[in-house]
Amino acid sequence: MNHLQVARRSILQKSATSLAFTLVCGLSLNSLAQTTNAAANWPNKTVKFIVPFAAGGANDLLARAAAEGASKVLGQPVVIDNRPGAGGTLGTMLGIKSAPDGYTFLISAAGVISNTMIKKSAPYKDNELVPVVMIGLAPSIIVTSSKSKHNNLKEFIEFAKQGQGAHFATAGTGSTPHFVSEMMNMHYGTKLIPVPYKSGSEGSTAVMSGQVEGTSEASIVSLPHTQAGGKFRALATTWTKRMSAAPDLPTTAELGFPEIQIAHWAGIHAPVGVPPEIMDKLASAVDAAMKNPAITDRLKAMGIEPVGGTRASFNEFVNAERAKLGNIIRAAGMKED
Repeated sequence: MNHLQVARRSILQKSATSLAFTLVCGLSLNSLAQTTNAAANWPNKTVKFIVPFAAGGANDLLARAAAEGASKVLGQPVVIDNRPGAGGTLGTMLGIKSAPDGYTFLISAAGVISNTMIKKSAPYKDNELVPVVMIGLAPSIIVTSSKSKHNNLKEFIEFAKQGQGAHFATAGTGSTPHFVSEMMNMHYGTKLIPVPYKSGSEGSTAVMSGQVEGTSEASIVSLPHTQAGGKFRALATTWTKRMSAAPDLPTTAELGFPEIQIAHWAGIHAPVGVPPEIMDKLASAVDAAMKNPAITDRLKAMGIEPVGGTRASFNEFVNAERAKLGNIIRAAGMKED
């Protein structure tokens, strides 16, 4: 091969490389333009929130409040799709597998974090969902029967240290009351024995009937039974602040037990691939909803605290929860039922 042929081949190779680079860049820019255009026009149709629990619970109520407020901000309907089953896994998988076009989101709870650490059979991984925004939370309330001899949290904890300990109703492994019982055991020397029930309502009934000594349930479940003549005696809320609906009920931290801190929360996660601009728009709309007095006053009356915020603040919360719950799961040896 002479010098002329070599030079010609070199020129052809460079031209081919340049053409390929131009095509790739063109495709990338075109894809970016389409994504940017889709985000700019979002939403132009109905948005769906998948709730992996039955209607009527704290997560469902928070989802409906967020949908109501966000719809007004976004100018498009936001509908609820309740998909209960398999402890929330059924709905979670539907959220993960939905198209990442910004029209289907998952209403998430603590189980989204804890399930992957507790259940070897969990069919998804943490990185298959992206945190979008916190909606709000229902503080947990530690309760005993109204007929109990324990008048406050200190008395209950001292009792649970003695003899064979005490039985504590939960909604199964990894539920919020289960974490509360393990927090007490780890940090304050109690010998609480978690007793799993099918739901928080069943566990609450067990406390009322005296089958178990106590539990820690969401405010919307517990508060109606703590009023005068109710079947519950409220000992403390496990959240960092007193509840708007029960301002006289102290927090665990105020009573000298700061390590007992958790709540039933609801947020929004997206499947991987949803454009950040769309997630930011939704976060902003939900944050506005959680500041709307027409919505927040209604939630607070039920014992639910609106939160809202940004994608960054929710991501920070999720990471902190994962670290905290992970430590408890490992220390307590939590395993799937």
